[in-house]
Amino acid sequence: MQRETTIDAPEAATAPPGPAPERTAASGWVLRGVTTAYLVAGFAQPVFAGVYLSGDFDGLAWHVRGADLVSYIAIAHLGAAAAVWVRGRRAWPFWSSLALVAGVTAQYFAGTGGALWLHFPLGAALVAGIAGAFAAVWRRPLPRRAKEVRADG
Repeated sequence: MQRETTIDAPEAATAPPGPAPERTAASGWVLRGVTTAYLVAGFAQPVFAGVYLSGDFDGLAWHVRGADLVSYIAIAHLGAAAAVWVRGRRAWPFWSSLALVAGVTAQYFAGTGGALWLHFPLGAALVAGIAGAFAAVWRRPLPRRAKEVRADG
């Protein structure tokens, strides 16, 4: 029995190449890196809280340091998302990052104020939001978009 091919070799060799695949720009790679750090720090926070709630009081110090780190990364994430908006003409990373910064700020003050009724569910929502942002920036390329040239000057 002879095997049949589904691709005709001479035609495949002469076929015009398709459009080049989009590649992620440098600003997109920075956003991906910051988002990855954000995810790791965000997932560490419930671990540190769990260590504290298990009776190890050093876990609270780790949780506080982690909260500071998540806050700093949130601001860096907002800056990287702004760069993607300016360079790549994509606004959604900025607006989602701004929402996460607002949530992280509320989370920080709820934790320092002892409002655990808000701190726990908001923390779970933030980890889910950060994970969603992570999936969104790694799913598709974030290329730099060319500026449109106006013919009227």
